Amino acid sequence: MSPLWGVLFVALGAAIGWYLWERAHRRTRAMQPGLQSDITLPFEDEFELYHNALSLCSKKVRVCMAELGVPYKSHPIDLIETGSYENIGRAFLRVNPGATVPVLVHHGHPVYESHEQIRYAAEHALADSPHLIPDDPALREEMDHWVDLASLSGDNPIAAAKKSAGNSVPGLTVPLFAAMMEDIPTLRVVEGLLFHRLKSRPLIFLAMKRAGIGGLRSLKPALNVVAKCRRHMHGHLDTLESKLERSGGPWILGEIFSLADVSWVVILERLIEGDSLHVFLGDGKRPAVTAYWERLKSRPSYKTAILDHAHPTVTAGIARLRAAKQADPALRAALEG
Repeated sequence: MSPLWGVLFVALGAAIGWYLWERAHRRTRAMQPGLQSDITLPFEDEFELYHNALSLCSKKVRVCMAELGVPYKSHPIDLIETGSYENIGRAFLRVNPGATVPVLVHHGHPVYESHEQIRYAAEHALADSPHLIPDDPALREEMDHWVDLASLSGDNPIAAAKKSAGNSVPGLTVPLFAAMMEDIPTLRVVEGLLFHRLKSRPLIFLAMKRAGIGGLRSLKPALNVVAKCRRHMHGHLDTLESKLERSGGPWILGEIFSLADVSWVVILERLIEGDSLHVFLGDGKRPAVTAYWERLKSRPSYKTAILDHAHPTVTAGIARLRAAKQADPALRAALEG
């Protein structure tokens, strides 16, 4: 055997050894929603939040904490969409073996799933914090319904897009993902193939990176997903329009600003990021939702929890998506229906 072959075998053995060691220390598993009282993490502040700038669920929890006026120690975590798979790194997997953000930590105990996190935060906020959960049981039940209608759930939310607006959002974000992937190195995406629990996600990102926003028209499965989620989002927003007309506003429960509104502000914000808000609210469509959205944007929490967390990769992707649609009317038509 030549010395070169010997070196190659040693290098291959080292690579395999590294991968097996990393895989053993990056095991992921689904975690139960809610407070994990049996898990204690290192902490400095009463509340700490592991979150991402783009993540819909992270935005929701930040809005909730801002509305409650509850301070927290911030731990920004990158997802591949914002630059790297930090969420499947060894350090973060000690915080959440499920590899998802956000994670709310209270006195060292993690709370998983954003719909549970906002309920937990509202129930454990400061004594003088605003009440985001109504005392009336019937209103509480109605609020929970609207929280669930805006929630993203399951490993494959798009399959249940009809169930909630939250599950429709990922499909409508596909064009933005395609635009953002142009700034993400391929090797960063490949890391997901090696260690992410759901291999379909990095495969989809690789396909979008190869196509780019300009080539998205050739990815028929992606366009079908966008069309499906657009159709269901129309239905969800029709439901919201009817509710606001019946309640008379200004909020979903009428005069009471609640966790229902916290949940819906991020849905409407994502439509802006995906350059599709005009598809759903333009030309006078859904005037009650349009007025509701303006009221949501005027709240201080919109700035502190959303606008102040702008990410350069997301900002560049939004600009690239809008430019591509302006330059290619056929692409715009394919994405907007």
